[in-house]
Amino acid sequence: MLVTVFCAPRDLPETTFALDVSPELELRDFVALCELESGIPAGEIQITYVEQPLKDPTRALATYGVKDGDVVVLRQADRRPPPTQSAFRGLPHIDFRSITVPGTSSSSGQRGQQRAPQSSTPAALRGSNPQGLDDPALLQQMLLSNPHELSLLKERNPPLAEALLSGDLERFTKVLLEQQQDRAKREQERIRLLTADPFDLDAQAKIEEDIRQHNVEENMTIAMEEAPESFGQVVMLYINCRVNGHPVKAFVDSGAQMTIMSQACAERCNIMRLVDRRWAGIAKGVGTQKIIGRVHLAQVQIEGDFLPCSFSILEDQPMDMLLGLDMLKRHQCSIDLKKNVLLIGTTGTETRFLSEAELPECARLAYGAEGREEARPDEMADRELAEALQRSIQESGKDEAILITFIFPPSFFHLISINTCMSRRELLTFSRVYAAIQGLSLHLSFQPFD
Repeated sequence: MLVTVFCAPRDLPETTFALDVSPELELRDFVALCELESGIPAGEIQITYVEQPLKDPTRALATYGVKDGDVVVLRQADRRPPPTQSAFRGLPHIDFRSITVPGTSSSSGQRGQQRAPQSSTPAALRGSNPQGLDDPALLQQMLLSNPHELSLLKERNPPLAEALLSGDLERFTKVLLEQQQDRAKREQERIRLLTADPFDLDAQAKIEEDIRQHNVEENMTIAMEEAPESFGQVVMLYINCRVNGHPVKAFVDSGAQMTIMSQACAERCNIMRLVDRRWAGIAKGVGTQKIIGRVHLAQVQIEGDFLPCSFSILEDQPMDMLLGLDMLKRHQCSIDLKKNVLLIGTTGTETRFLSEAELPECARLAYGAEGREEARPDEMADRELAEALQRSIQESGKDEAILITFIFPPSFFHLISINTCMSRRELLTFSRVYAAIQGLSLHLSFQPFD
């Protein structure tokens, strides 16, 4: 069980530490553990639980009613005079505190002298950390000499890691002390809440939040130990293909309803001359981009197969090409993650998915050293939302239009709205034929375009 000890030394600041002990542990053994953690001699330790002093050293903690999560108070009593030898006249008096233990001071007096210069260090970590870890210089040296611990520090405590890597001991000490003081304050607040009025709603709410946060941290710790791969990122599925004879790296997205291509890629492939601008509009979802139009038929080469495909052309799309569900279903494609290949069912051809090193720059997990990690494609599109909407309104000269709505998953766009200038009859006829051929369900809603 986990027992929290609120330590009140005689000449030092109050602190807290936790001990994981057995309910059958005797009080004297518990006091010995407290001596190791607090540095207070066992003869001066007084343990109090629920305002009642625990006096019998041979009784187990469970017999005193101590349970998991309880808080006990450790007070440092006045120094007791050395016991007289009248009761044991035949035995010499042995002061066990004078025995030198490797890695510790030779006497309680020396131990007190060692603690005195460190009185400025918060006691929150002095009582709970192993010996020496409250020394900033030693801690800095240990972390710098251990790459694994340093990498964990970068993940879990970036401010302290930054101060450590700066090489400035004074800055590292300052950040370390600030974090220690903050943790000590939080621990004192937790102790105060545990001893607060049980009928106080605010106190109960804070205790509930503390328990919830503790469960979250514990869940994260277990996940990092048992399933560390869940904290990594996977690369998206890209394949090599050719459009109109030009090499393109295409993103395979079975969740996207339509196949799209960027304007820059369409210009490289010399198919901009085939763009039907009646299908111009705005693509809205996680971001917003302008749709220039649609290429109704183009030739895509995957390995040795030549497949017909249609594209919606987007103006500012950083991704060159996306193979959506319309083409994947049309050619009965299967994504085989075990073999890491895309299987074209109509021809039996397989093409492998690209590794991260082969991906286009916008699709790599590391966006480069020029600050591109702060400008991912979806965030870039969000910043261009107002500009794209304004351009669409200015370029739309029709009083009425037909809004064709395609539903996309979060992997690409939630919604694509195409503002077209086709007549109602032409669009209805085309959409029905297109839906029958592609096996898609087009949701048509007719409304004025403001």
